[in-house]
Amino acid sequence: MSTNSPHHTIDVPYLARLARLEVTPEEVEIFEGQLGRILDHVEQMNRLDVSGIEPTAHAITVFDVIREDGVSESLPKAAILENAPRSANGLFVVPKVLD
Repeated sequence: MSTNSPHHTIDVPYLARLARLEVTPEEVEIFEGQLGRILDHVEQMNRLDVSGIEPTAHAITVFDVIREDGVSESLPKAAILENAPRSANGLFVVPKVLD
């Protein structure tokens, strides 16, 4: 274990085992520093006063772009089946997925 900041101790080998990752000693040293800085940043964000800010899903207003729903002619069945890798009796032939 290594201490990356006054507040965080990261056990990279333990985290790597949980994630089923193999890490070299050099990677452990790199990741300890990186994870410590990430946790420091999260801690800074947690200290921000956001009480007057309304929660949003997007940073900007998102509008749905909806087209008119209308009925139109579909392609002829023969034209659609021409693109199928395999067809028989006017149907798509696909591999069996269930026994």
